Amino acid sequence: MSTRLILIETSTSLCSTALAEDGKIICERRSQEPRAHASLTAPFIREMLDEAGWKASDADAVCVGMGPGSYTGLRVGVSTAKGLCFGTGKPLLAVDTLTILACQAIEKGLLPQGCKAILPMVDARRMEVYAAPFTPEGKRTGEIAPVVLEASSYAPLFAEGPVAVIGDAAEKAAGVLPAKGNAFIQQCPEARFMLTPALRELSEGNFRDVAYFEPFYLKEFVATVSRKNLF
Repeated sequence: MSTRLILIETSTSLCSTALAEDGKIICERRSQEPRAHASLTAPFIREMLDEAGWKASDADAVCVGMGPGSYTGLRVGVSTAKGLCFGTGKPLLAVDTLTILACQAIEKGLLPQGCKAILPMVDARRMEVYAAPFTPEGKRTGEIAPVVLEASSYAPLFAEGPVAVIGDAAEKAAGVLPAKGNAFIQQCPEARFMLTPALRELSEGNFRDVAYFEPFYLKEFVATVSRKNLF
C-alpha cells in the first residue's frame, strides 16, 4: 500500500508545499512573495491535490515545519496543517526547520569537500540566529539554540574542519564566521526536503496532538559582553 504525505514549510520567507507518494515528491509549489503565506498556503495545497488527483483524505498524514522561524509564517503553516488534520482525521507530523535544512544540504549535494559538520541557521534579527550542529549524515549533535553571531561562535565546530552553513542567515554568518574551506549556502527550507524526516516520524508513530500542538518558538538569545573598553 502506498504512503502519501502532505508537506508544508512556511517558517521563513519561502512558502513551500509538496505532495509525496511512495517516498517520492510528485508535485510542489513555492513562492517568496512577501507577506503572502496566509493567502498562498491553502490554495497551493488545493492545486497540488487537484494535480495529483487526490482528496485531502487520501493522504496518510500531514507534516509541517515546526520552526524555529518566523512567528507569522509558522502560525500559518501549523494552522493549515491542523485544519487538514481536523477535516480528514489524519495524523499530524512535525519536523524542525534545522533538520529540514540539514537534509536539504545533503540531498542537493551542497556539502564542501571533506565536510565535518552541517550548521543550519535561521535568521532572527540583527545578528541573531537559530542554529544547531549536525553531522554530514544529518544527525543533530547539539541543542537547537538562539545565538548572537560573533567571530567565536561555534569555534570548536569550525576548528574540526569544513562546515556547511545553510539557511536564510548564511550570508549574514559569512561576514562573521571563518570563511576558508567552509560553505555558506543562502537558502530557505523547502517542503520537499521534509520527506525523509517526515517518513521517519511516521514510521516511529511520532504523531502530534492536533488540538494542542504549537510551533517551536525560540525567543531568548545568548547575551555577549563586548570586548571593547567603552570607558
